[in-house]
Amino acid sequence: MRSEGRLASLDPTPGSTIVRRFAGPVATELAILHRPDGRSPDPAHQAEAAYRALAAVLAAHAASFGDLTCETLFLRDVRRDLPLVLDVRTRVLADLRQSAWSPSPSFIEQAPAARGARFELSASAVVPHRRDAWSVRDVRAASTCGCRGCVRSGARLVRLGDQTSLHTTNVHGAGADPLEQAWSMFCAAERLLERVGMTFRDVVRTWIDVRDVDRDYDALNRARRAFFRRCGIEQRPASTGVQGMPAGPHDFALRLHAVKIPHRRDVTVMSTPLLNEAWSYGADFSRGLRVAERNKVALHVSGTASVDEAGRTAHVGSLEAQVDRMLQNVASLLARHGAGFADLVSGVVYLRDRADAPVVRSMLHDHGFDGFPCALVEAALCRPELLCEGEVLAMLPLAAGEA
Repeated sequence: MRSEGRLASLDPTPGSTIVRRFAGPVATELAILHRPDGRSPDPAHQAEAAYRALAAVLAAHAASFGDLTCETLFLRDVRRDLPLVLDVRTRVLADLRQSAWSPSPSFIEQAPAARGARFELSASAVVPHRRDAWSVRDVRAASTCGCRGCVRSGARLVRLGDQTSLHTTNVHGAGADPLEQAWSMFCAAERLLERVGMTFRDVVRTWIDVRDVDRDYDALNRARRAFFRRCGIEQRPASTGVQGMPAGPHDFALRLHAVKIPHRRDVTVMSTPLLNEAWSYGADFSRGLRVAERNKVALHVSGTASVDEAGRTAHVGSLEAQVDRMLQNVASLLARHGAGFADLVSGVVYLRDRADAPVVRSMLHDHGFDGFPCALVEAALCRPELLCEGEVLAMLPLAAGEA
């Protein structure tokens, strides 16, 4: 924890919920992760506990569901469990009289590594110091089809002073083949951004879930490269691209985070000598982006695995060595911007095989990569020999002249 005391961890429900709090000059920001303990296998019971816990965390910070910027559900079985979880969510929010304020959640099938957990719930919130300098607005996306994913597709637009931020749920595309679907997905996201006065140049972070990553990752990269070229995007967003099962017929699901401050774009590409640039081997994303906002400096570290300075997979076949190299890469990206693991506020670690979770958890703890909201889920990665991948968000106080 930083000596300024601006970053704090709380545990309002031991063993199930962890919160990281960042206090900036204009708002307090919360990152929250709820992990069911698995004692009850019923997803409805687990969802009831999760949303009651989330409400308690928000209330403890004089906040409500209206202060949430985004909410993501990592589900073990999206077809079976999602309807139950959403029904419970609706009931709990109605009981709390907060239904009208809550954003639509994102959801993806990436099985939690925790035994017995049907899902993990990740959420973030911005609690402004002055309510008159803040507003939120929910925006619906045009549906590609009538599936559960498209019907709930949209975004939350948050205004904090003269800064606007957009946080989308799952955005999908349509097409006869994966390449056409991926292109359509980026175009759908572009239309959503245009509705709120933004462009894809304002996007700082994307998450792309691929139904069959071994089959379709190449099509995703080809569509993304063509789309970025058409938009003239040279400063690529930070990104994660792994396997995940969308709640519908689509092969891809895209979530994004965009930031716009009038007359200013203080965004720097993060790099390290330990890694080459991903676009050198066809994956158009930055290893990370440093973004100076009105309330903090955000360090968005992309999905990072055991890759070396030449773009090769390091330590094929060794889980422990791959975890170690993954953490070295993440630490190096952070260190070049004056940050470390103590500054992390949220993250996700993806495992090719969730049976590896006990070893990975132990190693993360030994390296100090814990104590913050970090989901641990199962997902096939972009290379078959990769066994783990991690993404993180760090927050730092603004430097002199950045406020």
